[in-house]
Amino acid sequence: MVIGVILYGFLLTCVHADGVADIVLSCSLVEEGSGLGGVRGGALFTRTPATLILQDVAVGSEESLETVTPFVPPSIPDPDLLLFEAKASSPEIPSADVLLHADCNEQEVMCEISHYSPRGAQERLDQAFFMVSLSVVGVEFSTALILETLPVEKDHSTIIQNKLGLPLSHLGTMQTKIILMVFSHIKSVSAPLRGDVLLNCGFKQQEIPLSNDVAIEWRLQHRGKGNKVLEMKTKLDDTEGSTVVHSERIGSSINVAQVVGEGNASLGLTNLKVQDEGVYICTVSIGSFHAQQVIQLHIIQPPEVSLSEEKLVLNTKSAQRISCHCRQYYPLDAESHTGGSWASWSSLYFSSTRSCDHVFCLRSF
Repeated sequence: MVIGVILYGFLLTCVHADGVADIVLSCSLVEEGSGLGGVRGGALFTRTPATLILQDVAVGSEESLETVTPFVPPSIPDPDLLLFEAKASSPEIPSADVLLHADCNEQEVMCEISHYSPRGAQERLDQAFFMVSLSVVGVEFSTALILETLPVEKDHSTIIQNKLGLPLSHLGTMQTKIILMVFSHIKSVSAPLRGDVLLNCGFKQQEIPLSNDVAIEWRLQHRGKGNKVLEMKTKLDDTEGSTVVHSERIGSSINVAQVVGEGNASLGLTNLKVQDEGVYICTVSIGSFHAQQVIQLHIIQPPEVSLSEEKLVLNTKSAQRISCHCRQYYPLDAESHTGGSWASWSSLYFSSTRSCDHVFCLRSF
């Protein structure tokens, strides 16, 4: 069990005796800068240190609960500190144990918080929404959270956060709740040419649904170009005739029953081609709110290797040539190696050709 104090750049896990834990993450509040892309000394974005306290994260039965070290807020509330407090028990963050063990495993947690504006919704003066992006370097974990601030009963002692102008709790934190999360268990996946792949994307929302209407959109971005792969709209109460699915890419699919019943918005792709490689963006929209996940798809194809001669008798009096043909491979950064040392080959040449399905051939002799 790890016992610690809050330090920027570190992660603190506080385990309680009731099988839940507080996870304290060092984050950055990201805001648009006042300058135009660095012109006149301005910056595109500014970053301010912030802290996110995820309360009541479920702890597995195998975890040690011997030490009880609850989150301890500052003894004197500081209006300059950005302390975001959110319960992570409803809805639960999938695979939150990755965050729980990141510090012990010496893994870096990336946490960015930014202002969020719902589409077409009117915010109250004392209400604000924030987008939180969480990922762990080197681990297949990525989650986007939308937080909504909770009402605070104001009195003469209420402290206002200096930067955001929001009222703080008596602990000096901005109390919020998670109203929507979109997550993926993979950041990058490789699949063979002409094979199939499932790109993982899921969502959860608060107990009181934000809306009965949900829309899923998958887009592909590659080499500066973007296009829609699949779009689906349905109602979470599974009203008959309410589902509309429009697929731009032949062989793309989504399981409507799993979207409604499990919040599973994963995209299936069959008969993969080289053109399917790129960055896939999963966008889940519920009512006025939406969040995304990004997944990189790599297409791979091992080469077909053949020799021009099945048997070669060494003749020291005359030059001999044997060709090694590598066909139908992808991606293009292929290497050719001989069975012996390079010095044993008097001449070595390479040539490559492009085939009609954008898969390459390499020949050495």
